[in-house]
Amino acid sequence: MRRKFLLLLETGLVLAVLLLGTCAWKIHSALQQPLNITQEELLDVPNGTTPTGTLKRLEADGLIKDAFWLRVYWRFNLAGQPLHSGEYRMVPGMTMESLIEVWKRGEVVQYSVTLVEGWNFRQVRAALAKDEKLQQTLAGLSDSEVMDRLGHSGIFPEGRFFPDTYRFVRGTSDADLLKIAYDRLEDVLAKEWAQRAADLPYSQPYQALIMASLVEKETGVPEERGQIAGVFVRRMRLGMLLQTDPTVIYGLGERYNGKLTRAHLREENPYNTYLIPGLPPTPIAMVGREAIHAALNPVAGNSLYFVARGDGSHVFSDDLDAHNNAVREYQLKRRADYRSSPAPTVPDEEPIDEPNASEPPRSQ
Repeated sequence: MRRKFLLLLETGLVLAVLLLGTCAWKIHSALQQPLNITQEELLDVPNGTTPTGTLKRLEADGLIKDAFWLRVYWRFNLAGQPLHSGEYRMVPGMTMESLIEVWKRGEVVQYSVTLVEGWNFRQVRAALAKDEKLQQTLAGLSDSEVMDRLGHSGIFPEGRFFPDTYRFVRGTSDADLLKIAYDRLEDVLAKEWAQRAADLPYSQPYQALIMASLVEKETGVPEERGQIAGVFVRRMRLGMLLQTDPTVIYGLGERYNGKLTRAHLREENPYNTYLIPGLPPTPIAMVGREAIHAALNPVAGNSLYFVARGDGSHVFSDDLDAHNNAVREYQLKRRADYRSSPAPTVPDEEPIDEPNASEPPRSQ
């Protein structure tokens, strides 16, 4: 009896070893099989998808065989390993084992969208709306409704997002990306505010953000940002009007057609810094860290005026007479290739670049 028991036990052990060997061979073969593709393809793994469901789908689509053994492998070797949602790149010659390694590392395909310094919120929304890789959730909402959706009700959106190139995976929503950009701006502004110069004419960071937007729109030459900020800060301290064209242009909204006239400068609106004292009520564009830093660390000096040379840079003047001379040289005698930065201010019905002794000419 004992001999029969030992024989049965031995036979069972042999069968178990053979079975385990067969399973191991099946799993190894399943892992080493190349994906049945002839060109690069993307595997979309929606949020909430399980490894079992994904393997079954690959088999149903004819890309792999023996999904059962791959599920066994995952269950016993990767039970605690999540399968991150997103898209995974599959290339010819890739084995199933290589694809699983990509899954384990979470190497999902990433896309990018760039929000550009100087853009207004309308341009930001347009850029996000045309990106097919983003999930569109904000279409048809007003700007205030967008801010409600982001969790910032009552906040005016202009200038509240940080310009940068943002990477994302398919399935990311436009709202998700805006939340990231909003938080980035808050973080950068807070850090720059903490390192600001003394005796600035701002009582809160938001005012510095407004100033930074003026600096951002007034020059395309990075080295001049501090000087531009210095002019504006000195004018504020002296009670002078800022008289900066970009604020007037922003106030015109979609009515601006590329031409700024004297009539526009006389038009009353909260953004016309030819008429209102101090800063406009809100930023007029997105700003980068450099513009924020310039607004909070303006370059010291005596200049109160600046005029565009036409090549993107400016001439800075300490007094009105010097400024009038610069206006005559660089704006009234424009070259054919003249350009003003950041936006051209071509005279319309009435020229607006002539210096007027009774009215200080425009800063730009």
